[in-house]
Amino acid sequence: MPIPPHPFSLAGSRRRVAPFTPTATAAAASAAALAVALTGCGTGPTEDATADSPEGFPLTLDNCGTEVTVDAPPERAVTLNQHATEVMLALGLEDRLVGTAYLDDAVLPEFEEAYDAIPVLADEYPSFEQVLEADPDFAYAGFGASAFDAGEGRGRDALDDVGIATYKNIEECTDPVTVDTVAEEIRAVGSIFDVEDRADEVVDSIEARVEETQDRLDGVDPVDVLVVDNIDATVFTAGGKGIGNEIIKRAGGRNVFDDLDKVWSDVSIEQAAERSPDAILIYDYGATPVEEKKRALLENPTLAEIPAVKEERFAVLPLSSAVVGVRVGDAVHEVAEQLHPDAF
Repeated sequence: MPIPPHPFSLAGSRRRVAPFTPTATAAAASAAALAVALTGCGTGPTEDATADSPEGFPLTLDNCGTEVTVDAPPERAVTLNQHATEVMLALGLEDRLVGTAYLDDAVLPEFEEAYDAIPVLADEYPSFEQVLEADPDFAYAGFGASAFDAGEGRGRDALDDVGIATYKNIEECTDPVTVDTVAEEIRAVGSIFDVEDRADEVVDSIEARVEETQDRLDGVDPVDVLVVDNIDATVFTAGGKGIGNEIIKRAGGRNVFDDLDKVWSDVSIEQAAERSPDAILIYDYGATPVEEKKRALLENPTLAEIPAVKEERFAVLPLSSAVVGVRVGDAVHEVAEQLHPDAF
């Protein structure tokens, strides 16, 4: 499908385009994968390295098929999309941010003070000129396909040509997307900004949160869940490739459209009804309130007999929690509490 300016429409119309504690083997594999990404692509000193480069720099890594090189930790970064901004803030890098853009909902309370001190380049995506006005040396996007839209003039090549290195969230280019993907994302950004220890702390916190939730859910029966990002003539839902699918699984559910080989997908109302979900997880963001989405579900005659609608069994999650970012641990816990209240 064609990619619009942002993967989500704030008007609620058509859009886009860890943590469980891993076993020692899985953790080692994740660490090894990151090491390969950071070393196999030329990480380490190069012929262009200057004598005063910090230890470990220049750093080169493969980001979704694009080679990214930073000669030193970036000092003037901009973030495009909320989850990129929150990763930076969780890593304590607010002093390196000279601009942000595109919130889907409110930033986490613990980040409000730091966020309020950072210039907002645009309510949605900034133009190429607005990015240049901030004089950044680095741009980090949550939804790279739309944030780095060449058709809008801010493609990765265009930014690189003026000396701005770019990095995009790896959810769009990783398969499968799991809570290990979250760790990889956070640690990669930590490496770029030379804050690996802080990145490890953030990952450990996320993994501890998921492990705590998993312990609570021991022995529960999974609940069949339909994700509703938006509903009108169709249902815009989560497929099996994104972190939303993983969040549901770790929260004691099963995404009824986990067989779709996509992060997001439109399905017909009839298809949604045929899957007969026990619960509906509504993504909360933008101009369409949750209550309006609930009303649309309750009033749709095709959905009237599915268990989730008959029992009015709804769960809610902010959209900013349903992406690869620092909220995934809490997202698993929040969804689990709503699907299995008796376990908490």
